[in-house]
This record gives sequence, structure tokens and C-alpha cells, in this order.
Amino acid sequence: MKRLVNVVRNPSPFEHSYQHHRSASLANVVALVANSASPELGFQAHAQIIKLGLSNDTFSSNHLIRMYCKNGFFADGLKVFDKMSEKHRNIVSWTLIISGSVQNDGFDIGIKTFLSMMRTGLMPNEFTIGSVFKLCCVTGLQDFALCIHSFAFKSGFERNPFVGTSILHSYAMSGDVEAAELVFKCMDSVDVCCWNAMIGGYAHCGYGFEAIKILSWMCHRGLPMDKFTFVNAVKACSVMGNMELAKQLHGRIMRSNVMFCTSVVNALMDMYFSSGEMDFALKLFHVMQSKDIVSWNIVFGGLLRYEDSSIVAGLVTEFFLTGSKPNQITFSTLFRLCAERVDLKFGLQLHALIFHLGFSNEASVSCSVVSMFSRCGVPESARLVFDWVVYKDTDTWNEMISGYSYNHLNVEAVKFFKTLWESEVEANNFSFSYALEASYHMEDLRISGQIHSCIVKSGFICYETVYNSLIKAFVKLGLAADCFKSIDGLEKLDLTSWSAIISTFVRHGSNHEAIELLKILFKAGEKPDEFVIGSALHGCANMAAYNLSKSVHSFVIKMGFETNVFVASAVIDAYAKCGDIKGSRTAFDQTSIFGDVVLFNTMIMAYAQHGLVMEAISIFKQLKLADLQPSQATFVSLISACSHFGLVDEGRRIFDSINSEYGMEPSPNNYGCFVDLLSRHGFLDDAKCVIEVMPFPPWPAIFRSLLSGCRIHGNIELGEWAAKNLLQLVPDNDAAHCLLSKVYSEIGSWENAAKVRHKMLESGVQKDLGCSWIQL
Repeated sequence: MKRLVNVVRNPSPFEHSYQHHRSASLANVVALVANSASPELGFQAHAQIIKLGLSNDTFSSNHLIRMYCKNGFFADGLKVFDKMSEKHRNIVSWTLIISGSVQNDGFDIGIKTFLSMMRTGLMPNEFTIGSVFKLCCVTGLQDFALCIHSFAFKSGFERNPFVGTSILHSYAMSGDVEAAELVFKCMDSVDVCCWNAMIGGYAHCGYGFEAIKILSWMCHRGLPMDKFTFVNAVKACSVMGNMELAKQLHGRIMRSNVMFCTSVVNALMDMYFSSGEMDFALKLFHVMQSKDIVSWNIVFGGLLRYEDSSIVAGLVTEFFLTGSKPNQITFSTLFRLCAERVDLKFGLQLHALIFHLGFSNEASVSCSVVSMFSRCGVPESARLVFDWVVYKDTDTWNEMISGYSYNHLNVEAVKFFKTLWESEVEANNFSFSYALEASYHMEDLRISGQIHSCIVKSGFICYETVYNSLIKAFVKLGLAADCFKSIDGLEKLDLTSWSAIISTFVRHGSNHEAIELLKILFKAGEKPDEFVIGSALHGCANMAAYNLSKSVHSFVIKMGFETNVFVASAVIDAYAKCGDIKGSRTAFDQTSIFGDVVLFNTMIMAYAQHGLVMEAISIFKQLKLADLQPSQATFVSLISACSHFGLVDEGRRIFDSINSEYGMEPSPNNYGCFVDLLSRHGFLDDAKCVIEVMPFPPWPAIFRSLLSGCRIHGNIELGEWAAKNLLQLVPDNDAAHCLLSKVYSEIGSWENAAKVRHKMLESGVQKDLGCSWIQL
């Protein structure tokens, strides 16, 4: 490197040599600089080339373009290319710009450069064709890719390994696996790059098993494997969700020569984070010999699901102390972390930093800043950022609409969508989903109908996110029948879509409509999968439709779905809610051998609903004997059982054991059930104390439990305190007024009861009418 510096800084030996030797020597220096981590030397070499009048030398200029593109200075490389005269540009010059556009995200420039080259009559080589295919893959220009494929076939390039691999990769990334397989079979010689492209293509399209089959085939035949082979194989394991196989692959990597390769360890970390094994992923990160910016970005992305704030803060601090240079992905992820944890203080510090480092106008970064301010409850700051950003893409608009809706500013969200609709920026499926969400929260049928018209006009009706939001809007506005008209207008739906629609109906209480959709599905000759059946069973349970539940259960047995935990728990729940607790127990006994805590939780809750507290505790003991770790939901079920049967001391012991015996922090639902237990059985002061010391802000349901207990036990003072806090959270809540009125009525304070009723009339608060039904 010292000799290289001297050659650049002291070019005097060249001055008395021939022009060709001077040109070649400097070009070789530039070539060496391109492979080094010091672009400054390349700038000095470029200055010497200009000084010596060698700017039009093809050899030197090509090396300069390569140096600039490789070091991330694509614009400078493009300037060198533009200054070259037409006669001095050769196929290498054109190919370097096209491949450089791939490396530096200048995709439009790459396509335009290729078309310009073709107009000059210059014949592309295999590297040109391969780079253009990569451009097609990134930009999604499938029709253009087919044209290039035809040209490659006509020119005889298709069987070239480099071109064939690029074509294969392009088809696989676009989801056309069959075309990728056909290209693979047609290749004359298959090297490790081709195998890697095929494994990566299968993994990208969700065919993890096929990808692992190729890896296994390569292992058995002793074919060479490089770091890209293992990176793609790890992605395949992540797609499959098969952690046993993933750990076997990890062991194979440990025995190979790529065990310390940064990209391989990055892929392993990403896989472990995706599967929820965060501790293992963090261990890998801490023992890494060489961390790049991708490593940090993967960790920050994985920490979005990590609950320990101290670990998150420590790693973010370590990142900046090590002098690592963040990119736009880093900042986007960190802002998402702030949004997830509602950490406005750190978010403001990051916001100042992106101005200092020049990332404030990056589209992805500004979009995440808008999201962060919205989620931290300051939509006015989000609007200021939005107005300041020069380039606003669709995602940035969507974040503003979603942010307004998140902060219950639904009118502003709809107005913002209207502005987007009238602007030159094109709305996408998420734009319509967020706008619909705001409209149904406004309970404005007219606006929802207008947005529906825009959806139909724009052709977004077939998008899952859109019709799910549309169904929610119809159901929320009491127009479930219109959902069927909307569904009839769609093209043929797949099972995933059917499952989403049926589960949406069930979640919003339209259980009858959900069952009608299941019948339509059967009539269409489709076989429902386990998710559709699970959702339908929840609908049957909510309607207490016993005969229908038995019919669906028979289909479950016929299709072999009884081993699926989601379906099995739905069967247990359906029988319990239909009053057949023996049927629930039979279904549980047939499936509990699979050893899943969800099944035990469902059975405990079933017994709790029927007041069979001792049986519920017996199931809990079975869970412990099976060496299963109880979840937060387990304790919700147990405390509810104690509440129904009046076992206050047992309920206290179970609540205390969550932390003392199992090392978990009680969840809000655990606190809610515990307050209900204490309130229901007269321990009102204790219930108030729990509300005041719990590590969460109180929510309406917990005050309703206390208020209900005050009604039962005639405690006016605490009842008024609970009602006051409840009405602060939900001023128009009819339950709060009615419960407080009953507290006064049951102790004979009719005057106060009348005042509460009169206040309800003045405020326009009406009691929701209850209903009941029977199945004939």
C-alpha cells in the first residue's frame, strides 16, 4: 500500500515514458485502489489522469468507472462515462455502468443505459445480459425480462452459467418457480452459483423443503458449497419454521470453513430472531469476530420483539460507541424501536442525528420518523416532518393516515386520504385499508361508501388487506349483508382469503354470517383448511350452536384436523360454550397427548365457565405433571375459576405464584382477573390497592369490576371513586352510569340514583339493550 501511495503522489517516473505506459500504469493503480478500502487514493489517481491528459483513454476510464461504482460513488462513475466520447466507449464501459446501477440502486439509469447501448449497435456480452436480468429482477419488469431472455436465447447466451444463473434468479424472485426450474434444466454446465440461485429461489418463494432437498443432494454427492449456499439454506429453514433442521444445519456450518463468515452468521441470527429464539441470536451476535452494518440492523430488527428495555438501550449505545456508521435501514429500524416502546426522548435524539448525518430526506427514514411521532402520541410533530420532507412516497402518506387514525383523529385521517387521492402520488392497498379503518371508527356510512367506490374504481378490491378492512367496516356499521355483495364481486378466493374473511366476521360478532360463508365455501367444492375450521368453530361457540358444532367437529375428524392445536382448542371451547362440558373433556382427553399448553388453558377455562373449580385445578396439576410451562393465559383461567367458586385464598396463592414460583410478571389480564376475584367477594379495599400499585395504567374493564363489586356489597364511597375514574376514561360509557345507579338503589339512596339516570338523559347516554336466543 505504501508503494501504491508513492506511485499516485509522485507520478514523475511516468512523465518521461510513453503515453501507453503512463496510461497503463495509472489504470493499474486505479484497479488496485478499487480493490482497497481507500477511495481517496482513487481520487488522487483520477486527478493525475486528468493532469496527464488521459481522460479519453478507454482503459483508464473503465478502471475509474469500476473504482467509483465499487466504492459507492456511482454518480462520479457516471460522470466519467458521460465524458467519454462515443468511439472510446467499449462493451466493458457500458457493462460497468449497468452493473454499477445494480450495486448502487440506480435501476432506472441502468435500464436506460442498456437501451442506449443497444441503439448504438454494440453487441452485449454475457456480463451485460446478466446485469440487465438483475435489474429486471429488482425493478419487477417481467415483460422486459422476457424480451431479454428471448434475446439471450437467440444470441446463444442462455446456456452460459453466468447468464443462466441471472435468468434463473430473475424468474425465482418474481415467483415463477417453474420457469426457474426449466432454465436450470437447460443449462449445459451447472456450477455452485447455479445451485445457490436455485436454493435461494425456492426459499424466496416459500418452498423451503425443496431448497433443503437440493442442499442434501449436494452434500451426498460431495459438491462444493460456499457461503451463499449456506445463507440460502438458512433462509429455507426459516421459511419452513423447522428449528430442529435449522440447528442441524448450524452444526454443519460449524464444521465448515464458513463458520466465521459474517454473511452466514447474519443469516443464522436472522433465522433465530424470526423463530423467537432471541437469546441464542444475541449470543451469536456477541461472539461474532467481524460485525458489519447488516449484523447491527438484524439485531435492531430482532429487538423489536424483545421486552427487556435495558438490553435494547445497551446495544444501541454500544453501536454508536464502536463508531459503526448507520445507514437508512439502521435509522428506520431504530425509529420503529422508539415507536414500539413509545420512547419519544430517544426518538428526538435520533431525529437530530439524522439531520447531522444527512439522512433526513431519505424516504424510508422520514417515513419511520412520521410513524415514531404518531405512535408516541404527537401527530402534530409527525405532520411537521411530513410537510418538511421533499420527496413524499406512498408509504409516507400511509403513515400519516394510519397515525391520525391511531390517535383517534379519524376525521383528519379521512381528509388526508382525500388529499392523497387528489395528488399525483398513487394510493396503494394499505392507503385504502387505513382510510376504511378511520371511516368505520367515525361510524360514517357515507364516507365508507365513498371509499368503497374509490377501491372498486382503482381495482384494489382483490387485495386481502382491502377486503378485510371493507368487511370490518360493513360489519361495524351493521351492514353485514353488504359483505356478501362485496365478496361476490371478487375473483376466486384462495383458502387464506376465506379464512381471513370468516375470522373477521367472528371477531366482530357476525357469527351467523361466518357460518353462512362456510356453507358457501362447501358448495363451491372447496375443502376448508384448519384455519377456516377453527374460525368457524369459534363462531359456533359464540352462538352456542350445539348441533352445528357437532357437525363441524365431525368434519374435523374426517379431515384429520383433530391433531391441530388451533382446531382442537376450538372444539373444546365450542362444546363448553354450548353447555356440553363432558364433550369438552372427551375432546381434551383425545388431544392432550400432544402436550400443548394451549389445550390445557382452554380446558381450564371451560371448567371455570361451568363453575367446576376443582376440576380446573386438577387440569392445572396435569399440566405440571406433563412438564409444561404455564402461560399467562393459564393463570387467567385459574383465577377466573377461583372467582366463580369464591376461593379467594386459593386465587391469591395462584396470583402470587406467577412471579414467585414461575418467574413471570403478571400480565394486565392477570391483574384484571385478580381484581375481579377480590371485588366479587367483598375485598374491595384490597382490589383498590391492587389497581393503585399495578405497573400498568388502569383500563375501563378493571374499574367496572370494582364498581360491580361495590354494587354487590353496597360500598358507596369506593363505588363513586371507581365510577369517577371509569367515566374519565370512557365518558359515554352506559355501564358506568347504570352500575353507579344500582349502587345507590340497592342501599335505598333513590335520590342519587335518579340524579345518575337524569345525567344519562342529559348526556344522551343510552343503555344498550341485551338479547337472548334459542336454537330450534
